[in-house]
Amino acid sequence: MKDAVQSKTILRALAGEALPTPPIWMMRQAGRYLPEYKATRAQAGDFLSLCYNPELAAEVTLQPIRRYGFDAAILFADILLVPQALGADLWFVTGEGPRLSTITQQSDFDALKPVDAIHDTLNPIYETVKILRRELPEETTLIGFAGAPWTVATYMIAGQGTPDQGPAHALREGNVELFEALLARITAATIEYLSAQIEAGAEVVKIFDSWAGSLKGDAFEKYAVVPCAEITAAIKARHPGIPIIGFPREAGDGYIGFHAKTGVDCVALDNSVSADWAAKHVQVDGCVQGNLASSHMVTGGQALVDETRAIVKALSGGPHIFNLGHGITPDADPENVTLMIETVRGG
Repeated sequence: MKDAVQSKTILRALAGEALPTPPIWMMRQAGRYLPEYKATRAQAGDFLSLCYNPELAAEVTLQPIRRYGFDAAILFADILLVPQALGADLWFVTGEGPRLSTITQQSDFDALKPVDAIHDTLNPIYETVKILRRELPEETTLIGFAGAPWTVATYMIAGQGTPDQGPAHALREGNVELFEALLARITAATIEYLSAQIEAGAEVVKIFDSWAGSLKGDAFEKYAVVPCAEITAAIKARHPGIPIIGFPREAGDGYIGFHAKTGVDCVALDNSVSADWAAKHVQVDGCVQGNLASSHMVTGGQALVDETRAIVKALSGGPHIFNLGHGITPDADPENVTLMIETVRGG
């Protein structure tokens, strides 16, 4: 078993090894572009029921591993399960996305549950992790995850996704004490949630800061970098040796130095930065992950092949995990995923 773990390519890359062929997985690889996912989702009834059904959540996590042989599986869940576990109402509107009860004043915050109550809601997620550790091939790494505090807060404050995270910025500027109390509660809950995933069998965890790019200047440092550093330090203190991937999406120059400032082992990159730029400015500090535009999974063809090869070449001088720059979209063609994998592995 020890040899199997040591041979896991994702873990080798995260430890700083530059491999001749980069390991590969794909954000949202278990999802709506796959017919087998749609069938399981229908069986579950709705999205949240799927998340909280350990057997079915494990099944959809395993589906892309069976189909494609990715080097890692990522737990099927959602970043908004943490606010729900803290007491927020959560539901999904078909075709529109998530909706939550909002935190806009002190009384809303005071109604939230304490951090130590989250496991009552999240226990099914840990059970999914346990099933996956039993069912995954020995060579496949299991990745757990959570949303970063800023990104989770944007949904809790607005009650839904917004184009510019305006409501969260307004609260940050108008009532910083309440805003920072909410971020602190989410940070503490995230530490507990990720720690429980690791105890259940996750071998790597990833922190998704999907809306980090809307934080500028000092705000990026305070509300993207500092919480990520706090979570990383706490997880590594409890679970020495567990690798952590940080994803401050659309951070731009904020990617520079993110390894050192936060302590993460790998920085995931979106496709608004080039692989050549990342090699010079980010990969010099450690492993990077990314960063093919997810639109290539829709359009395919020679452009997909050329861009995949260019990314692999640009990042071949250091540790690299091949991935998309954002999650695969529902309109993607599963055959294009096969083409991408063959290109990465076959040159």
